Amino acid sequence: MKSNKIKLFAFVIILFGVTTFASAQKSYTLDTKSTFAVAGTSTLHDWEMKSGSGTGTATLTIANSKLTDIEALSVTLLAESIKSEKKSMDKVAYTTLKTDKNKNIKYVLKSAEKVNETTWELTGTYTIAGVSKVYKTTVKTTITKDGLNMQGSNKITFADFGMKSPTAMLGTIKTGQDLTIKFNLNFNL
Repeated sequence: MKSNKIKLFAFVIILFGVTTFASAQKSYTLDTKSTFAVAGTSTLHDWEMKSGSGTGTATLTIANSKLTDIEALSVTLLAESIKSEKKSMDKVAYTTLKTDKNKNIKYVLKSAEKVNETTWELTGTYTIAGVSKVYKTTVKTTITKDGLNMQGSNKITFADFGMKSPTAMLGTIKTGQDLTIKFNLNFNL
């Protein structure tokens, strides 16, 4: 009888250890296949600038193929890695972003709240052109074979970050005040 109790106790300890291990927080790194974009309008046409050059980390808990916790997340994007199809537009964008003094665009998570199995609401700080603002972002998550995919977007304005909306052609072409930041992030072990 005593032998059975010892075996049962050992089994419970092993089971507890395996369960804890299976759901432990792990550090993930932003994959190079992640993409970022900023989109807006102008009096001439809608536009979009893209980048695939971000770096970042996340501390996640994935248990039984489900995301159960987002403890930390940070992403840094070299501001001048964002490109359009026109170099003249890029130059105007970099001036607007004040890249001479602010080389990076950053995001740092403050908190994460699970909405359902695939949707989370993140509260975090964006730092753009040297100005930091807190935003709530709804993201869709998908567990991948290597980690986690996270997709979402935020509506912001130039004024939110102390920037003036750019103009061109002596002011005849004006950029709209509203912007949309879009991201498709892959975090892998």
